[in-house]
Order: sequence, then C-alpha cells, then structure tokens
Amino acid sequence: MEKQSTTNQKKKLSIREFFTLGEVGGYFFRKNDPSRPSNFNIRMMHGINKISIAIFLIGVLYLIIKRFI
Repeated sequence: MEKQSTTNQKKKLSIREFFTLGEVGGYFFRKNDPSRPSNFNIRMMHGINKISIAIFLIGVLYLIIKRFI
C-alpha cells in the first residue's frame, strides 16, 4: 500500500524547471542531421513553424506584460 501511494504522488516543478525551453528550444537550436531528409518544402515548413512559435511567444509575453503594467 505504501509503495502505491508514493508512485501516485505528483512531482512538484520548481520555477526553473517550469521555464525551461525543452523541446521548443531544441526545435530552434538543433543542428543539421544528414540522415534527415531535406528539401525545399520541409525547410519552408520548419521556417514557418519557427516564425509562428516566435510570434505566439511574443504575444504571450505581451499579454503578461499588459496584465501587470
């Protein structure tokens, strides 16, 4: 019974862990992989995805700043 209750407890995240970029940062700053296919369409898709993620994050920052100022 004791073992089961410890596995069901949620892990609390620290503020530093909450604001880590994780996969988003890896998406922006990854190195080119020669085994990954690359053509014009895929490069444009990833470029548009990066732009949309950046605009979204800027919008969230704007809303947070607007809320507290």
